[in-house]
Amino acid sequence: MELSYRARVARLLEDSPLTSEAVVTDVRHLLSHGEEALAFDTMCSWIYEDALPVTRQYLARLVALADEMGTPRSVQRLDELLID
Repeated sequence: MELSYRARVARLLEDSPLTSEAVVTDVRHLLSHGEEALAFDTMCSWIYEDALPVTRQYLARLVALADEMGTPRSVQRLDELLID
């Protein structure tokens, strides 16, 4: 069974390099209100703003979900943060 966008964003959040509890809480709050695209964009924006390192595998997961959700701008420039 295909996971919902909500479940996939939640899983990406769990695996994310985000360390700010406030940001994590905000993303979870958005998810709980059915704002999956905004939650995803918020998560990606903070990863970029905080210049948090991402693996090639994690970035591929972000890009795949952005493509499916029709939000390719969410992952723009995240490739600058690759660590491997």
